[in-house]
Amino acid sequence: MRIGVFGGSFDPVHMGHLIVAECCREQAGLDQVLFLPAAVSPFKQESPPADGRQRLEMLALATGGHPAFAVSPEEIDRGGTSYTAETLERLGAVHASDELLLILGPDSLRSLPEWRNPERILTAARLLAVERIGIDDLAAITREPKLAGLLGPDAASQLVETRAICPAIEIRSSDLRAAIASGKSIRYRTPRAVELYIATHGLYRQSGGL
Repeated sequence: MRIGVFGGSFDPVHMGHLIVAECCREQAGLDQVLFLPAAVSPFKQESPPADGRQRLEMLALATGGHPAFAVSPEEIDRGGTSYTAETLERLGAVHASDELLLILGPDSLRSLPEWRNPERILTAARLLAVERIGIDDLAAITREPKLAGLLGPDAASQLVETRAICPAIEIRSSDLRAAIASGKSIRYRTPRAVELYIATHGLYRQSGGL
């Protein structure tokens, strides 16, 4: 199987995440997109506003109707700071006969040289880059010196050729949290089941959780 690994905080999951996942599934011929919520991101270093189990439950609600979408508790169960290289190596041991593709948005791709053990990441999985129509220039990003040095010219060229092109849906989890804290609607920015879960559990109501 070809498995797209889609990491992030997903706090909360929103329509932008789901659209990216579906574009990647279709354009890259993925058999499965595996949503992988982080316990603690190494770039944030604090606990997300919603706890791990709540984020897993929201992802399950958001993806439950799609036969090719799955949710992994790998990093939540392990706890602590989540490092992509280590996670991919563990997943690779479990999915030894499958091909792993790490889904990366433009900002994540640009910062990849600063991640822990980026060379191990490239060994453990192929990269599947996302380009948003009218916003991103993936070819220009891959020419940035640090990333170009990490990838090499052949891999950079292949990354551009195999990229997933997605509509520019500007939805951010932080915007949803801010809207909820100020009593505003988040309708149509996250699946209705997730919206109801957030309301039922009183998530993100305190502005201090932003």
